[in-house]
Amino acid sequence: MLKTNLIFAFLFISQLVLSQEQPFYKSYSWDENPSYSIKEDTEADLIALKDKILTEFYFQENGLVEYFLEHRILWLNSDEKIESYNKIYLPYTSTSELMINKARVISKEGKVIELDESKILTALNEETGQNHKFFAFEGIDKGSFIEYYYVVKRYPRYKGNRITLQSDYKKQNIEFDLYSPNNLIFEFKTYNNTPEIKQDTLSKNKLHWELKMHDVQALHKEELSPYNASKKAVIYKLDKNTADNSKNITSYSQVALNIHSYYYPDEYKEKTKNLIEEFIKEATEEKELDEETLIRKLEYFIKSNVYITKDGSENFKDLENILNKKVANEAGVLKLYAAIFKNLNIKHEIVITSNRIELKFDKNFEANNFLTDFLIYFNHTKKYISPTVLDSRYGFPPAYLTDNYGLFIKEVKVGDFISGLGKVKYIHPIKAEKTVDRMVLDVEFEKDDLSNCKIKLDRSMSGYYAMYFQPHMHLIKDKDELIESFAKSVNEDVNITSKEITNGDPELFGIKPVHFILDFNSEAFIEKAGRKYLFKAGELIGRQIELYQEKERVLPVENEFKRSYFRTINIKIPDGYKIANLDDINIKNTFIEDEEEILIFDSFFEIKDNFLSITADEHYRENIIETKNYEAYRTVINSAADFNKLVLVFEPI
Repeated sequence: MLKTNLIFAFLFISQLVLSQEQPFYKSYSWDENPSYSIKEDTEADLIALKDKILTEFYFQENGLVEYFLEHRILWLNSDEKIESYNKIYLPYTSTSELMINKARVISKEGKVIELDESKILTALNEETGQNHKFFAFEGIDKGSFIEYYYVVKRYPRYKGNRITLQSDYKKQNIEFDLYSPNNLIFEFKTYNNTPEIKQDTLSKNKLHWELKMHDVQALHKEELSPYNASKKAVIYKLDKNTADNSKNITSYSQVALNIHSYYYPDEYKEKTKNLIEEFIKEATEEKELDEETLIRKLEYFIKSNVYITKDGSENFKDLENILNKKVANEAGVLKLYAAIFKNLNIKHEIVITSNRIELKFDKNFEANNFLTDFLIYFNHTKKYISPTVLDSRYGFPPAYLTDNYGLFIKEVKVGDFISGLGKVKYIHPIKAEKTVDRMVLDVEFEKDDLSNCKIKLDRSMSGYYAMYFQPHMHLIKDKDELIESFAKSVNEDVNITSKEITNGDPELFGIKPVHFILDFNSEAFIEKAGRKYLFKAGELIGRQIELYQEKERVLPVENEFKRSYFRTINIKIPDGYKIANLDDINIKNTFIEDEEEILIFDSFFEIKDNFLSITADEHYRENIIETKNYEAYRTVINSAADFNKLVLVFEPI
């Protein structure tokens, strides 16, 4: 859900004296005489016999609260799983109250060992400073069952909450229940082939929605897949309050109004205005700059000079304090960007979206749990920045936030009235030609000793590949080590004779590619075989990913960003020799969809006089590849690994 320090959308619910039954959890319990068994032959090391989540929204004197219940029975059949599940952490925080916590172990012989209060422990998380409660199970053997349930009373999560119903182990008897007072109407949506929620029409004194599944197969992680986003799940939100005729309670229109009013106040104090202008002068060195250069300059200055703290206190959201001390939290730094761009009349919109690997933004179901990450969109250039991710730069937002939908919030004026208007739109991914890894290698062999070759490597990178280091080049202490790593990635056994970086200025990111230029020699690439020499030409591009797939692919492929590789290897053929296997260079595999070449690996050659020029181009022009097309993707990506194994045979003429 949108971080609490960034959201200001609150729900007003009429406080009525309602006749309510007691909360459901007070009558809930487990089986006093458990008799559990696995009724199937299985080699599984973990099965859930029961997986129940129940949440109830309940009016009390001080308002609406939520009682959240989780009840699980797990069969553990390996030492690894016993080790993994001998501690079960509870969702206990300083703002919640643990109402019930019960746990027990049932041996495969049926012996029941119930945990007493001494086995419910508290541990301090040193990073957050928060205490965590957990069940500490003992006496678990292979084939045993652990069972636990707890109830937490917490601030109600009614603006959008996701319940995940699938994991990497098989589940039986999956249940989800939501109860609410008769005047609070919830909406639901299920994902990834999960059955629809049904309303219990027999429930009289409270509303009840339920979902039941008897068997959910395990979903295992697969390489390059949106694993968490692919799990069966349900999302719910409060939609109506019939007591006061409130409708569309969880709506993006309200989010847009609240976000705009918070980040764009009607008026800044005179002192704050002066501080904003002084900050801009310092960042731009008082130069007249075009809009795109200005945005780059401001982002670079802010990310180099303003420290982003995790402290959520109001002090680090106060714009005047931020401008003076250059310390802000996430809300504060977004305030800073908004104030600066508004001052400079740079047309922009705040965008809120989600990480598509974790949760794909649903354009048709408005719920605040999709609103997790902020971007700023510039209307004239159609590019984005991430205000809080320091490793990201203008034009290249965090890639998993692209190729996804998001809520765009723009400022609108009607007469003297200024407000925020929200609209869900697509966040286009950056095209493959903007993220390029280009290698040019020139190879010569010593006349008297072909086993030693001299290599000149010119490697340039742009886009997301350059973003790993170009914006931070001024912070890298050992630049020589960085440059040398590009030669060492080809082979550790190289002797580097010269090295340099061009376009290493951090402010050139997105404008010019960074170049790493090295000269080195090595005997690691050639072997003598009688009168012939074997040259490992493919190894010059470095080790390549190779995808193996023993089982049928279940999940789609989801890459972080689109990308292109251009590789040229220029080889001076030694005098008195020819290359016997030139045809081995030719590798071409493509995937074409709607007459467009989506994926391609294409290696080919040209020979002129005694020079051989090899080209190996590779393009990934889509991030998301459907499961049915996985083999085509695997074939293309493995083509680079096949090229990496290319060995040229030099034989005497």
